[in-house]
Amino acid sequence: MSVTEPTVTERETATQPDCWRRAERDARTAYAGGLADALPRPGERVAVTGCGTSWFVAQSYAALREAAGQGETDAFAASAFPVARGYDRVVAVTRSGTTTEVLDLLAELRVRRPGAPVLVLTADPASPVLRAARHVVVLDYADERSVVQTRFATTALAFLRAALAAAGPLPLGVRSLAEAAADAESALARPLDAAVVAAEQWTFLGQGWGHGLALEAALKLREAAGAWTEAYPAMEYRHGPIAVAAPGRVVWSLGELPPGLVDEVRRTGALLVPGDGLDPMAGLVRAQRLAVAVAAARGLDPDRPRHLTRSVVLPQRSA
Repeated sequence: MSVTEPTVTERETATQPDCWRRAERDARTAYAGGLADALPRPGERVAVTGCGTSWFVAQSYAALREAAGQGETDAFAASAFPVARGYDRVVAVTRSGTTTEVLDLLAELRVRRPGAPVLVLTADPASPVLRAARHVVVLDYADERSVVQTRFATTALAFLRAALAAAGPLPLGVRSLAEAAADAESALARPLDAAVVAAEQWTFLGQGWGHGLALEAALKLREAAGAWTEAYPAMEYRHGPIAVAAPGRVVWSLGELPPGLVDEVRRTGALLVPGDGLDPMAGLVRAQRLAVAVAAARGLDPDRPRHLTRSVVLPQRSA
């Protein structure tokens, strides 16, 4: 019997616990050292931005920072950033450092608000974004060959999460990053339910900072497997989206569900995948594995997703 070689996406997914541990060390060093002035400070009004997966990371970090009481934090897609608003600091997340919308935004911010603090997280130490911002964190050990993002996105969030923890206590119930990494190792080891892989539709739910991760989980299945997926704040699921639940479909929670919602989902006949006590970031790792498995079941290659490139670089506008 032949053994199928793991895809690039699978191999990169499996490295996440170690990447998170390194990101935590890097964040602590940055907070105590030369990058301390570049990181968001408690009380600052912060905007976080990115495109695609990085935008969902921005949403998760923004919710986590506000819940920690460290200051008002908004998240925007780079193409929809409200440049006229006054923020104390902007944080941009871009794996490649070449995404047109992010580079255009940073250029506009330099013109509109020269000298305003901007922090960029990227994976490529040679990318153009290093010339676009004064402060750049390069997570090159989390860079990826795959088009579909896995480890860079979660490592960027791990870095920002660890920086929050260095500045003050995290919200009640949010685990340490060491515990999250241990949960991710458990998520990597657990077998996937065959019925979940074979489903026709998946809806991901999350509360608070877990909602951004639910959005990202749904995106992974769309990217890697062309799947019909949706994502919602858990409490919002009752307000219409539950109508799509049915036997042969999945409702997947990243984190714990609100009281009563479990019973409501089960009454629909949909297959419920609970948070199982895992950190929401570890729950996302499990969803990344699902995306690869669904792609394989459909005869698709997750390393070569349809209609996608590793970075969206738009043609230059003519003068």
